[in-house]
Amino acid sequence: MGKKQYWNSEAKNRRWIKEGRGQGTGSSYKPWITVRDVPSEGRSHRVFGHLSQRTHHLLSDLELATFLLLQWRTTTTDIREQFPLERAVTKEISERLGIEHPNHHGVDQYMSSDFVVDSSEKDKPRFAIQVKTTKAYSDPRTIEKLQVERLYWREKGGKRLMKLRGFISR
Repeated sequence: MGKKQYWNSEAKNRRWIKEGRGQGTGSSYKPWITVRDVPSEGRSHRVFGHLSQRTHHLLSDLELATFLLLQWRTTTTDIREQFPLERAVTKEISERLGIEHPNHHGVDQYMSSDFVVDSSEKDKPRFAIQVKTTKAYSDPRTIEKLQVERLYWREKGGKRLMKLRGFISR
């Protein structure tokens, strides 16, 4: 059996939006992408979170490690994984930067942040984390998409800049 390919059609995007994916907070949040939706190059995990009181969908061991660290931070108040970015905004940023927006068979795809974390810290009440291996940083396309995501959160943050952080591993 061949490896499952991940891409969305407009019909699937509409269905996921109707299902409430990428919406809510705490126990009512539904991730945009679940472990059943994408092929995994490694192991994927579904883990119950004590902060959110729901099952989190983590697409790699590195995401699991990051989630566990976030879960045990005393200032973390909510963790949302596979958080979708507004497609119209990421398309506009891509155009402005001269970067091709993620597209499959003529359908612009939704980009997502691996984690959006709410915190009780006054200087960073919300921040986004994109989890990548060291090897991923040698791919120019990955760097382009990270740049789009960084600007997305910077512009969304207004006065309170939402920081895009990268955790690097082997």
